[in-house]
Amino acid sequence: MTIITSLTGLGAWLNAHALWPHLPVWSYALLALLDTHVTTACVTLYLHRGQTHRSISFHFLVEHFMRFWLWVRTAMPTREWVAVHRCHHANVDMPDDPHSPIVYGIWRVVFMGTALYHSAAHDEDVVRQYGKGTPDDALERHLYSRLSLLGPVVTLGTNALLFGSWGLVMWLLEMAWIPFFAAGVINGLGHWWGYRNFNTPDHSKNLPGRYWSLLTCGEALHNNHHHVQNSPRFAARRGELDPGYWYFRVLQAIGLAHAREDSRAAAA
Repeated sequence: MTIITSLTGLGAWLNAHALWPHLPVWSYALLALLDTHVTTACVTLYLHRGQTHRSISFHFLVEHFMRFWLWVRTAMPTREWVAVHRCHHANVDMPDDPHSPIVYGIWRVVFMGTALYHSAAHDEDVVRQYGKGTPDDALERHLYSRLSLLGPVVTLGTNALLFGSWGLVMWLLEMAWIPFFAAGVINGLGHWWGYRNFNTPDHSKNLPGRYWSLLTCGEALHNNHHHVQNSPRFAARRGELDPGYWYFRVLQAIGLAHAREDSRAAAA
């Protein structure tokens, strides 16, 4: 009872000092969903298509926004994420693949994919070999990498300040979103269940159902991506949805993003 009483008291105190602690419940759910969608978009556009595969580039203001957003929402340093993903492509579904369900089993990847990611991300040899070409400025060295765990703490504080006790619930969802959908669903189900458009030399699959692509900004089209890894567009067949590519095209239309020449040639 003491713990429950303490939590109730904390919630009441947060609500008394928050800006919007009594909005309709659906509004908190909608805000959390929008928040996680922005995070997913930053992962696919900046970390995946931009930094890992070098298929697109961004105006420095857009790039810095995404770097900051990923710091406060995921605590994932760019160099580590890029290194783990490049290692995956270099050793796909083989023993050195950091998170293959063919190697580790589907349920371990789905439910413990974050642990597999962190194991590879803290392997100095993996990061040294595969993390080349990522940002190495003062922000990255002294804040985003060195103080990576501070990012989610900032989000926790701002959520509580804005939304009170509901902000803490939103924070839990925001922190769990990428570990589950990226480390679990895409890395796990994306090599275990679905359909294939291309006969790639691995077990990559496209997850069936457009909702997967909407939730993951196109990352669910995993077999398509493995077919042409440095293409900025993941959709390959009529009816396939790639919101990440839509957002890139909007940014491109207003001069805030560009496709690299080699990626356009590869995708042609």
